[in-house]
Amino acid sequence: MFIFGLAVVIKLLTIQYINGDKYRELADKGTIENKPIPANRGNVYSVNGNLLATSIPKYDIRIDTKTPKKKVWQEQIGPLCDSLSKYSGRSSSYYRENLRKARAKKNRYYLLARDIGYSDYIRLRDFPLLKLGAFKGGLIVEQTTKREHPMGGISMRTIGYERTDEDGNITRAGLDGAFGEKYLKGVDGHRMKQKIGKGQWKPIKDSNEIEPQDGYDIYTTINVNIQDIAHHSLLEQLEKYDAEHGCVVVMEVKTGEIRAISNLGKSKSGKYYEKRNYAVWESHEPGSTFKLMAIMAALEDKVIDTSTIIDTKSGYKTFYGRGITDTRGYGKISAGKAFEKSSNIGLATIVDDNYSKNPKKFIDRLKQWKLHENLDLPIVGEGNPVIPEPGDKIWSRNALPSMAYGYNMQLTPLQTLTFYNAVANDGEMLKPRFLRQVKELDREIESFEKVVRVKKIASDATIKKAQKLLENVVEHGTGKGMYSKYFSMAGKTGTARTDYSNFEKWKKDKKYVSSFAGYFPVENPKYSCIVVIHKPSIKVGFYGADVTGPVFKRIAQKIFTDTPIIDEIESLEVENASIDKEYQNFYDTANTYLTIMPSIIGLPVMDALALCENLGLKVKMNGDGVVKSQSIPKGQKVKKNQTIVLELS
Repeated sequence: MFIFGLAVVIKLLTIQYINGDKYRELADKGTIENKPIPANRGNVYSVNGNLLATSIPKYDIRIDTKTPKKKVWQEQIGPLCDSLSKYSGRSSSYYRENLRKARAKKNRYYLLARDIGYSDYIRLRDFPLLKLGAFKGGLIVEQTTKREHPMGGISMRTIGYERTDEDGNITRAGLDGAFGEKYLKGVDGHRMKQKIGKGQWKPIKDSNEIEPQDGYDIYTTINVNIQDIAHHSLLEQLEKYDAEHGCVVVMEVKTGEIRAISNLGKSKSGKYYEKRNYAVWESHEPGSTFKLMAIMAALEDKVIDTSTIIDTKSGYKTFYGRGITDTRGYGKISAGKAFEKSSNIGLATIVDDNYSKNPKKFIDRLKQWKLHENLDLPIVGEGNPVIPEPGDKIWSRNALPSMAYGYNMQLTPLQTLTFYNAVANDGEMLKPRFLRQVKELDREIESFEKVVRVKKIASDATIKKAQKLLENVVEHGTGKGMYSKYFSMAGKTGTARTDYSNFEKWKKDKKYVSSFAGYFPVENPKYSCIVVIHKPSIKVGFYGADVTGPVFKRIAQKIFTDTPIIDEIESLEVENASIDKEYQNFYDTANTYLTIMPSIIGLPVMDALALCENLGLKVKMNGDGVVKSQSIPKGQKVKKNQTIVLELS
């Protein structure tokens, strides 16, 4: 027994003194870790400073029931339970019983409140016992952040996010994802935590604790007013035509800055939401909007002029065994008239007659405009253009005449708009830009200027002819239903069949892609815009002039109303009387009340926001939709930088 006892003592001394450091290190490694403290992600703002995405702090409040001394516990537990009861609505006895059990079990991580906001955190932190802090009261506070989008679902896909799944895979969508790693993410801090069982970790105060560095803020090129107009104009038309999905992009002509981008797809329940970034991602056959590129290539190569006579037959013509049709027969017409009337036969004849012996000449012209390259956007997932050439698998003798009117090739809506914007910009092709500057509070970190993609896409003569052709489309061509004598627009309609390569399949289920691309005003282009709607109900309509043209006009019309871009507008021809009345009332109110608070109840959020900001007010909003209440009553005199809270429904 003496020998056995001696052996035990020797073993204990060996473990404690000889191998002690090794075992203590192993113990600490399993129970103490240096855990990261996530940095607050930077905010995303619109071009005029409206908040588009922000990180809201959320808190979990726990208590180490073993830490408080017995006397302190007995004195403070009753008042604490009463305070918790008033906060949550549960009975004081409920908390008293559960906290008593937790202390008996020496629970060092008992949850009191989960995922609460900052104001609630401040309130709980001052409750009895908890206000004694971590060392005397056992208070444990864990902070996390949640990404919020104050504008709701509007442009959420473009604003984007960064998410990490359970396997550690990171998904980066939109601007938030594109610029997250470089600007928004910040630098994580770290603190020591001790494992207390059941996978739970308790923070340990430590001198080596490092606070996180918050991310930078980014200021986008998005204008919330134009974004709201584009979103609701698209939504209204999608619902009217029961379409599958659609997108709208509005670009500033001289800078390439994207002022609005809306992407809406239909859910299984029939509601529309920001499903995918179709404007950036979806490559598709553009249809007749590509006729601008085709006729400009012929004009620049001087193989035709706008007055060149083209025989479009009676509305049907065969090319290499495949028939091409027009909606009606035009006979012999000028090349300019063929473009205005969107004659498939006319454009196919122009391209086939002049390039069939040397198709490379036509393809090289498209490549000179970089139509075969993507736009190299920061947003992940840009679709690749498809411009076939001799030797490719999809090339055939019919490739050229098919490409002339937008088939047998693919572009994304944003790639198509980039070309139209270049025509509006007198030939200078700019890269679409979503970001204006990066800031840390008021300190500028980086700013971004326009990026020239092609210095001059064509001669001045060709550009002027193209501009006139696009103007004629709206005045007396396929887009004449959009014409207004009060403000000028130029553009091209597009209607493309889906499943073009499989006619038999298409005949069984006829679906179309409707589009309109153009700019306004004609005299001094300020904005270019493209609207694309996929698979509208053919029972209602499918032509680009009917489906997407009205969206383009509505956007242009409201931008004219909200931010006039010509010196004088006497009146506007408005198709929707209720919208006209709504906007007239808004501007009457804005001009009448300069320092006196008007009633803005019932106004859409963007109108209310603009009116309040014009008064110099700072606006806080709860919810989305229209204003149902305002914190500053009607008739009260307002001061600059005064805060108003709007409740929306």
